[in-house]
Amino acid sequence: MLSLMIVDDSNIIRRKIERCNDSEQFSVVGSAANGSEALQLFQQIRPQVVTMDLTMPEMDGIACIQQLVALDPDVRILVISALSDKATGIEALKKGARGFLCKPFSEEQLIEALTELTED
Repeated sequence: MLSLMIVDDSNIIRRKIERCNDSEQFSVVGSAANGSEALQLFQQIRPQVVTMDLTMPEMDGIACIQQLVALDPDVRILVISALSDKATGIEALKKGARGFLCKPFSEEQLIEALTELTED
């Protein structure tokens, strides 16, 4: 069972991800509405997997990814973003995210992306 933290400024998306991950594979251990909240929470709970939105108030996903990877190089981060802007997604992957999923997404797409992320 892998611990999962959800980072997204949208309550609806956070709940959707939580519902999808109520499985044998993941246990949702926390959720945050922005990057700075995510950093504080991460240091307390040390999840193995993080879903990360890119556009959030206070601290965006890119900055947050950088800092999470600095804290734990093994953390697996799946970016979930509505950005059609590929450059931002590539930037996130350069900073240490391991996967990218576009919003809107289906439950199947989310589970598939998270499974791929954790198979190595």
